[in-house]
Amino acid sequence: MPSGKHTVELNTSINTIWNFVRDINNWAPLVPGYIEHKILSENQSTWKFVSDIGIMKRTLHMKIDITNWEEPTKVTFNLTGINENFTGDGYFKAEEITEGKTNITGYLDITAKGVLGPAINPVLKTIIPKTTTDLTEAVANKI
Repeated sequence: MPSGKHTVELNTSINTIWNFVRDINNWAPLVPGYIEHKILSENQSTWKFVSDIGIMKRTLHMKIDITNWEEPTKVTFNLTGINENFTGDGYFKAEEITEGKTNITGYLDITAKGVLGPAINPVLKTIIPKTTTDLTEAVANKI
């Protein structure tokens, strides 16, 4: 299972972080390779982005299902490929260190399925940790 996890310490309150991540419109555009996203409901959206898998560049279209909003600490979600056969999950988690200092952790786990899965998953093992780091850092910088 290709996955990545990255934590950033921010000099801000847990509520400031929650106010940012509770709105998908704030962080969807920060996904590396972002093209567009559409909100379907409070818990569902679709995203399009360009993924660079080694020598292949592909436009990926995925559905994001928010599985849990745990104010003010965590947003968990599932990912499902629309134009490619992959599934996954992830979260953003905030942990208060002090009143004005908070850790934010981003986590992604994405697995390619189908005939190409065995060939793509080893490549994803190097890409997903970098993507997770880039996205978490982008969210932290935007906050």
